[in-house]
Parts: sequence; structure tokens; C-alpha cells
Amino acid sequence: MQTILITGASSGYGRETARHFLAQGWNVIATMRTPRADVLPESDRLRVLELDVTRPDTITAAFAAAGPVDALVNNAGVGLIGVFEGTPMARVREIFETNTFGVMATTQAVLPQFRERGSGVVVNVTSSVVLGHMALSAVYKASKMAIEGFTASLALELAEFGVRARTVEPGACLTTNFAAGATNNIDLTASLEGLVPAPYEPFAKRTLGGFVNQDLFTRESDVAETVWRAVHDTTGQLRFPAGPDALWLDQAR
Repeated sequence: MQTILITGASSGYGRETARHFLAQGWNVIATMRTPRADVLPESDRLRVLELDVTRPDTITAAFAAAGPVDALVNNAGVGLIGVFEGTPMARVREIFETNTFGVMATTQAVLPQFRERGSGVVVNVTSSVVLGHMALSAVYKASKMAIEGFTASLALELAEFGVRARTVEPGACLTTNFAAGATNNIDLTASLEGLVPAPYEPFAKRTLGGFVNQDLFTRESDVAETVWRAVHDTTGQLRFPAGPDALWLDQAR
């Protein structure tokens, strides 16, 4: 029986991916910054562990407790919507610590066992923002584009040892915390965490209005099913758009 370790499994794509792999008979190690077993179905094939991708001690402890795994899904991430001019560099660094350096840290932690065994797969969840142009996402997109490039090069290094690396690129999903933050702030009364300077507010309102009114959206189950395909793919495909809007963006490139 195969085992998968998923980061950021307390909600959204990570939780749905954990449910999907459990339903398919896998052992699932669901990791979270604050472990909560009650967010997932009870199962003797499920373990919930603490893992904060910005804290090396928790990464080391989680992989030690997990034992051998066959797949790592780097799903943990944080969103950011705002105008770059109004985004403090401290906030930029916070985004990269989770979305970029955190992914690299957990990947580095699992690679020795994959390489020594001659098998395994790393799936990095990025975003459909890498497929097109989306305003108010400069910092977020940069953090995800970095992982796209990282994974492409990593895949070449790992192929030598029979290990695979893939990216899954989810579209816009209105049920995630990230999207909820966008849709609840169209009036900009909270100024999107203060990240939209007053001169940009008319532009930001138009941009967010277009986001909410688009025709195609992604479901959390679309992402879970795409992660499943990426984990099992043996064709050499590197990138996996997830959801109808992500597929549309990919085809329009």
C-alpha cells in the first residue's frame, strides 16, 4: 500500500486531495500547521502530523515520524492580492517563505529517500496565474513562477534516479480562503489588507469585479483529481492545469 504526504491539508485543495487519496486506498499523512484530525474522515490509513513549511524543525520531525513515503504533495501556500507598490517588502518575504522556500525545504527533506529507493514523485501545487496575466497578483505570481522553474529543473535532476517531479496549476476556486478574501473585498472597504493605495482603487475594483464575474471556475475536487493524475503519470508530462478555467488559459497560451 502506497503512502502520500500532503502539506497544508487542513482545508481547501490539500484537504480534498487527502480525502481523494484515502478513498482510493492510499495511506495518507496529512500535515498541518495546527493538527486537526476532525477535518478529515476517520481512517486507520490516515495520520495527521504537525508541519509548518516555514519552520525547519517541524519539517524534520514530520518526515521522521512519517517514515517512508511514495509521494509528496507540496500544497501548503498563502495567497496575496494587492498592488505591488503598496506591498511592504516584509510581506513579500512572508509570501516567498511559504510558497517558495517552504516548498523547496520539504522537497529537499524527502529527496534522499526517493533517490536511494529509485522511486517517488514530488507534486508542487502552483496556480493558474502562471498561465496568464492577472493584475493584483505580482508577488503571489512571482512566488509560484519560481516553483514552476524550480520543478522543471528538478525534474531533470531526479530523472537520473527514477524519481519524478510535477506541477499542478489550479484555476480560480471560490471556496478556498484565498478566493474568499478576494470576493469579500470588492468594495475595498478593508483596502485588501491595506495593499491597495488610493490611486489604484478604481483599477482594483474593476479587476476584482472581473474575477468574480468570470464564467469558468475550478472546484477543489478538480485539483484533487489532477494531483492523482500527476502522481500516477509516467509519460513525462511536467505541468498539469487543474480546472476548466486553468485548462482554458493553458490552451490559449
